[in-house]
Amino acid sequence: MRVLAAAGLTLILMDAAFSQDRDSARSMVLTERGVVAASQTLAAQAGSEILRRGGSAVDAAIAANAVLGVVEPMMNGIGGDLFVIVREAKTGRVTGLNASGPAPAGLTIERLKKAGHKEMPQAGIDTVTVPGCVAGWAALHQRYGKLPWAQVFAPAIHYAENGFPVTEIIAAQWASPVKKLEGDADGAAVYLPGGKAPGVGEVFRNPELARALREIAAEGPDAFYRGGIARAILQKSDKLGGTLSLQDLAAFEPEWVEPVSTDYRGWRVWELPPNSQGIAALAMLNIMERFELGKLSPSGAPLLHLEIEAQKLAYADLARYVADPRVAPAPVTEMLDKGYAARRAELIRQGRAACDVPPGRFPLPGEGDTIYLSAADEEGNLVSLIQSIYLSFGSGIGVPGYGFHLHNRAGLFTLEEGHPNALAPGKRPFHTIIPALMEKDERHIAFGIMGGLNQAQAHAQFVSRVVDHGMNVQQALEAPRFTRTTFGGCGVLIENRIPAAEIRTLQRWKHEVKTVGAYSNNMGGGQAVEWNHRTGVKAGASSPRKDGAAIPQPDAYLPE
Repeated sequence: MRVLAAAGLTLILMDAAFSQDRDSARSMVLTERGVVAASQTLAAQAGSEILRRGGSAVDAAIAANAVLGVVEPMMNGIGGDLFVIVREAKTGRVTGLNASGPAPAGLTIERLKKAGHKEMPQAGIDTVTVPGCVAGWAALHQRYGKLPWAQVFAPAIHYAENGFPVTEIIAAQWASPVKKLEGDADGAAVYLPGGKAPGVGEVFRNPELARALREIAAEGPDAFYRGGIARAILQKSDKLGGTLSLQDLAAFEPEWVEPVSTDYRGWRVWELPPNSQGIAALAMLNIMERFELGKLSPSGAPLLHLEIEAQKLAYADLARYVADPRVAPAPVTEMLDKGYAARRAELIRQGRAACDVPPGRFPLPGEGDTIYLSAADEEGNLVSLIQSIYLSFGSGIGVPGYGFHLHNRAGLFTLEEGHPNALAPGKRPFHTIIPALMEKDERHIAFGIMGGLNQAQAHAQFVSRVVDHGMNVQQALEAPRFTRTTFGGCGVLIENRIPAAEIRTLQRWKHEVKTVGAYSNNMGGGQAVEWNHRTGVKAGASSPRKDGAAIPQPDAYLPE
């Protein structure tokens, strides 16, 4: 009996030693080789397979992105825009690519007002700007690719031609905009087989999109901007009375840009400059840095209050100043100045929400839906990539014969004359989609969190959870978050994993809190990969708010 009792006690102690009170549902994926994290598993697997065949992190990212356009079509695809940050392992250089397209030359405020619009429409042909994705892929591949261009599209072509089982979250997101899909015969014919959205586990095929991808693989970006796909886009635009022209498409070129950054408690955090909202994440972090957040519970009302108020201050400036810098340069240096952040932080009242926050004042020179993925190759090169057709199924306009939708990114312009983001021909709209990267010493993290205006505030919360609270990348992605979906007011959405007592405290402080699900899509799914240059180990992380995963590059344990 003593022996049995001792054995039982040993088992209990062993169980206690190996158990954890975990705040996250998943462990990080760890490998000495490469890793790809994406919002759908087949896409991550495709990127991993490209790495196995000797591809670079960029090759893997393009392959994964192309597959996501097939398996998550309401969120992204070749009819949308693209932003990327690349970190080179050997040099440490951080480079950005802005592949967002401009408004057509014939799209003007006067045209829309004459048509009866008082605000920018959110669907239809007049919301379509030049899609930048394919040209962005080509620019990335030309600079960083290792495998032949056509090879990186093989996985996407395979799934478009042969089909794939629709996953859970994607099925729900597919079913939501059925009315929008029904409004366009070309889109409905492809994406409502049998008159309905495909359900969970239903195998969906898109041979029309396979055709488009084959043409891109064979002809390069010319297929999209000058060839057969361009002709189909223009035919549809003309039919709907749009203004897109061959010159609009053929003249487009993506832009290599210098990322902007800030120091947050010794970490360098990188975002892309305007016309994207990345600067708001950095401004928010600069304000948050004025407070000792590491001493506060990440699920407590005091910390959430400070972060929510910092978001309001940063987003007030975002709404006022960020637009296409080629037309309306934003005061980037001033917005990221630490002294300015200190003055903004002084506006935060302890225990009281502000519902009307004005932007700061600067001298001005010349007065949704998205996917995110990250990849690391064996050498430690990092890619942070985000791509989108904006709202679900974009403009609602399907391209005949090619099985994809055009985005509605022009919906983010304003018709307010004189505003930096006012619609103008050849001008890029304010953009919500942002990739990010952060690094300190031997740690280098490529990360992103999707979801319209959620993104910059989610980035700041992710950084704080890593830096202030010592979370790993998986824990930081999973941690409960808040989001604000409008620029004004006191409304805030908070996941219900935040304790009810803390929610009540926030409400007492006049925050208009609405609780949402434990892993709500309102907070945006995210992905992250980390490379430790001292150990050579890579970590991959994927948010449970999406159907995705982080998948490591397979080791060469079997003969080819």
